[in-house]
Amino acid sequence: MLLTLLVFLPAFAGLLILLLPAERAGYSRWLALLGSLVALAISIGMFFDFQTGGGFQFVDRASWIDVGSFEIQYFLAVDGLSMPLVVLTTFLTAAAVLVSFSIEHRPRAYFACLMVLSTAVLGVFTAMDFLLFFLFWELELFPMYLLISVWGSGRREYSAMKFVLYTVAGSAFMLVAILALAFSAGTFDMEVLGTSTITTAVLPLGWVFLFLFIGFAVKLPIVPLHTWLPDAHSDAPTAVSVMLAGVLLKMGGYAIIRTCVTILPDQANDYGIWLAAIGSISVLYGAFVTFRQTDVKRLIAYSSVSHMGLVLLGIGALGTTAMVGAAYQMLAHGLITGMLFVVVGLMYERTHTREIGRLGGLARQMPLIATGLVFAGFASVGLPSLAGFIAEITVFLGAFQKHEWAVIMAIFGVVLSAGYILWTLQRVVFGPVRHEWDEADDQKHWWEHASVIGLAALVILLGVYPSLIMDMLDPAIGVVSARVAG
Repeated sequence: MLLTLLVFLPAFAGLLILLLPAERAGYSRWLALLGSLVALAISIGMFFDFQTGGGFQFVDRASWIDVGSFEIQYFLAVDGLSMPLVVLTTFLTAAAVLVSFSIEHRPRAYFACLMVLSTAVLGVFTAMDFLLFFLFWELELFPMYLLISVWGSGRREYSAMKFVLYTVAGSAFMLVAILALAFSAGTFDMEVLGTSTITTAVLPLGWVFLFLFIGFAVKLPIVPLHTWLPDAHSDAPTAVSVMLAGVLLKMGGYAIIRTCVTILPDQANDYGIWLAAIGSISVLYGAFVTFRQTDVKRLIAYSSVSHMGLVLLGIGALGTTAMVGAAYQMLAHGLITGMLFVVVGLMYERTHTREIGRLGGLARQMPLIATGLVFAGFASVGLPSLAGFIAEITVFLGAFQKHEWAVIMAIFGVVLSAGYILWTLQRVVFGPVRHEWDEADDQKHWWEHASVIGLAALVILLGVYPSLIMDMLDPAIGVVSARVAG
């Protein structure tokens, strides 16, 4: 029951927060921090207890609903692909709580929504019954909508509704595909589906693959299904941007590997070249559009589109090395972009602007924030010895033999990304000093430093000791690639 405890602990903490009396609302942040830290401790313990190459572990399984000939199960488990993502989710949840400590508007509801969001994402990464997976997938819509529309800024209602509409539209395609697979195989069990050979379905299997892919590509997101992301990031609170970029986008990449590639390997072979092409186009498009951004958060959002294109490129190669690189890129991007949004959020709290043209010389006025921004920017560029470099080079090495042209396009996109990140750092951190920020103080609270230092430490750890994750990913991805190879 350890995995069940981990998944539902944040939601239980959220329930306790809602039950706090109004005069005790200030305790909600501490209760959320306690719940997130306990969940993080459990996930780290599971990570080190995980037996590499041992298949699905920490299994919680029970009969849930009998519908005709179908037995819908409560089935949670993790393998080498999902275990690192579970740890990433709990770590970023704790970081998101820390950077939200200064929230004063309806803190009980805010932290409760954040905790429910964490449970939904953990459920997606651990659910092994397709219907249970879909329920967790949809559960994150409610807290995300509230977090953006109530605590966001700018066109927050518009951005929140756009996020919901895109996700619901993608989920409609996904549900059709899930039902088609279940009716054909007679089960919603993703472990059974992942080892079965499905040759016929109530829909052509190519359509089933495409419908699943559309649902997951919206969340990844890839061009042209990405337009909700910059709006959501621009108007979301800092902690929500951290969760959105850090783990919600990873739901799409994880689900493509777990379902599209594993359950429908023949169709994955057929569509592999298209996945690689779309991935490389996303890398280039995100890089080019980023140059036109004047808002730092929108710039990071479009850079996420570019980096998630690398994930799709690695998946499209369908080899062990490339898909391990794609999974590593999800982890590295989650940490690096999470750190970028934390630092930009702290900068916004001091200056009340994200316009690049209004910022400059922050290295002299806010040295700690400036240092964090430079570090995260270099990590995003892919500086050697940091996590982003390991992820990108693994994707390129794994995909080059199969899709040379796509890798060359993506490398050009990475060069462009280095250009826009360095250009932004030059203007914001090292540009002419703006004396209107002379009184800004970047040493206000310990919790802000804790979140930044923790994220930076993990970025360095995964950059200098990649085998910590690679040894776990490789056997799980090897099973998937062997299935695709036939």
